[in-house]
Amino acid sequence: MTQQVNGERLWQSLRAMAQFGAIPKDGVTRLALSEEDRQARDQLRAWALEAGCSVRIDRMGNMFLRREGTRPELAPVVTGSHVDSQPNGGRFDGIYGVLAGLEVIRTLNDRQIATERALEVVNWTNEEGARFAPAMIASGVFAGVFDEEYGLSRRDAQGISIGEALKQIGYDGEEPVGGTPIHAAFELHIEQGPILEAGNIEIGVVTSAQGQRWYELEILGFSAHAGTTPMERRRDALLGFAAMVTAVNQIGLDFMPDARATVGMAQITPNSRNVVPGKVFFSVEFRHPQEAVLEQMERRLLAAVAEVDAGTLSARAERIFQYQPIRFDENCIDSVRQAAQTLGYSHRDMVSGAGHDACYLSRVAPTAMIFIPCVDGISHNELENISPAWATAGANVLLNALLAQTGA
Repeated sequence: MTQQVNGERLWQSLRAMAQFGAIPKDGVTRLALSEEDRQARDQLRAWALEAGCSVRIDRMGNMFLRREGTRPELAPVVTGSHVDSQPNGGRFDGIYGVLAGLEVIRTLNDRQIATERALEVVNWTNEEGARFAPAMIASGVFAGVFDEEYGLSRRDAQGISIGEALKQIGYDGEEPVGGTPIHAAFELHIEQGPILEAGNIEIGVVTSAQGQRWYELEILGFSAHAGTTPMERRRDALLGFAAMVTAVNQIGLDFMPDARATVGMAQITPNSRNVVPGKVFFSVEFRHPQEAVLEQMERRLLAAVAEVDAGTLSARAERIFQYQPIRFDENCIDSVRQAAQTLGYSHRDMVSGAGHDACYLSRVAPTAMIFIPCVDGISHNELENISPAWATAGANVLLNALLAQTGA
C-alpha cells in the first residue's frame, strides 16, 4: 500500500523557509553559515523538535534530525540535502530535499506508522561552495574524502574559517563527523536542468552522476600600449584565451550528448582599455559520466594548451580538482523506480549533471537520488521555480522509497 504526503503542508514549509535570505523576484541569498543560514537552521530544528525528532549536530555543523525506529540498534535510513544557497539563488535548490524529508516524518507521525529502522533527515553544511570552497565540503568530510582539519580550516573571502563561522552562529557541534553506519540514503532534488519539464515527465530516477575535472589555466603574453604597438608585434594573451575558449567549447560538442565543457571564470591583466592584455588566468571545467571520456577530453585540452604555448605566448594548465563518475546503488534505484511506478508517475532514468552531497555519501552508504522538474531548467538563479504538484510528487516517491528501506 502506497502512502502520500501532505503536499499543501510541504508547500507552506517551503514558502516559510524562503523568508530567510529572501531577495527580490522570489529568490534567496542564504550563504553557508551566514546569519540567514542560522535563521533557517533554527527554524528547521524547531520544526524537527515539534515533530518529535532528536537533533544532533556534528563538528562540521551537519544537522541530523532523527525519528527513532522500533529497533534503534539497526543502522538508519537517511535522506536530506542542504539549506545554504547560491548568491541570488532560488527557493528550492537543496532546501526542497530537506523539507521533503521533514514532511515524510510528519506524514509518518500523522499515519502513526512505526518503522524498524530510524529515519534521519540531514542538512549538509556548505553544499554550494559559494562562500567556502570546495563545494560539498561537509559531506566530503563525513565520507572521508577530506579530513576534519581541512574542512574546518577552509576560509571565505574575508578570511573567516568554517570552524570560526560555525562558532559564530552556534552550530559548532560536538558529534564526530562520519564513522556511523547507514543502511540506505536518498537525496531528493530539483533537476536544475530542462529534461524532465521538456519531456513532461514527473520523476527522474537518478542512476549515476557525472564525473568532474576542474582546471586552472594561465596564458602569458606581454602588456603593451594599445596605441603605439603595431599589430604584428603584439603578444596578446587574450588572443590565446579566445583560442582556448573555442577549443574548450569544441571539446564539449565533440563528446555530445553527455559532455559538458565550460570556461566559467577569467581574469584579464592588466584589464585596462588601452593596454594589450599581458596575462589571462581562467578556469575550465569538464563533466561526463564516463571516466575514459574525461581522459580524452583532458588530452584534447592539453593539446590545445600546447598549441598556444608553441607560438609567441606561453601557456600552462593544472588540474586542481576531480571526482570520478558515480554509479548509485541498484537496490536504492529500484526503490525509487518502483515507488514512481506504483504511484503512477511518469518517470525516466537520468544522469545527474550536477554534483550533490549524495555523490560523496555513496562512498559510505548505498545511495540514490530523485529528481523533479524545475521551470525552464533554471537554477542558481532567483527565477528558479517548481510547481506544488511536482513538489508533492517527488515527496511521495521519497516517502515510499524510504518505507521500502526502513522496514515499516
